[in-house]
Amino acid sequence: MTTLSALPSLHETVNIHGLRADKSLGQHFLLDLNLTRSIARLARPLDGVQVAEVGPGPGGLTRALILEGADHVHAIEMDTRFFPPLDDIAQASGRLTVHHADALRFDMANSLSSPRKIVANLPYNVGTKMLTNWMTASPRFWTQLVLMFQLEVAERVCAQPGENAYGRLAILCQSVGDCRIAMEVPARLFTPPPKVDSAVVVIDPLETPYPHLDQLARVTQAAFGQRRKMLRRSLRSLAQQTNLSLEAWLDEAGIDPQARPETLPITAFQTLADRLVATDSASGT
Repeated sequence: MTTLSALPSLHETVNIHGLRADKSLGQHFLLDLNLTRSIARLARPLDGVQVAEVGPGPGGLTRALILEGADHVHAIEMDTRFFPPLDDIAQASGRLTVHHADALRFDMANSLSSPRKIVANLPYNVGTKMLTNWMTASPRFWTQLVLMFQLEVAERVCAQPGENAYGRLAILCQSVGDCRIAMEVPARLFTPPPKVDSAVVVIDPLETPYPHLDQLARVTQAAFGQRRKMLRRSLRSLAQQTNLSLEAWLDEAGIDPQARPETLPITAFQTLADRLVATDSASGT
């Protein structure tokens, strides 16, 4: 039986199978196994863990996850060109299952046994949407996320109040998990190189995540929809829609009506969302 170490290198694999990245699908390959193993190590411990990998391509990160001890890897791939090299990994390791599916529609919660981690070099064109889906899943089905994004997106996930990247995505993600940029990956390390650098974000779930994400989304959409405006302007329409006194709403939350959303801590938006929850409950909606 062929072992994982006996397989052709990633560069050789790409050439053997005539594989080329499809930019329309946001594909960029990482073919340095030392680098992919560094990414996989961010998800340790992996012993006894089921790992979902989105868009494995020729299998660079897939190999790394298996070598770093993942109990089983579930690779979710919609591009059938990558099935032959992935099948080679499956046969050599016995610890890989390939799912032919669109990851945006794939039911990870019911397709993988616990515990589940998601580790992936996400396609650039759908990465933010996937992250939002996983962060808002109820009940939460993952125990850790280790995800590569464009550097700009990674900064938006982990941004703090007052930083240029701070906004809706940071508030959502940090209301559910502890988020950090663990590694930056220069564009030159990809094949073909994208136009921007990337970064790996590690998200560990909070022990007590904020529960009212729908209402939080309403507040942050209103607040950051007019990002540079004072909250007394940007939240006016939402207050009217929900029959709230804007002045009283902000006062109860201890927020200066002249404050701008990018300056407020996450807890301030959660407090505003709590008032919407109470209002919805009182009106029976």
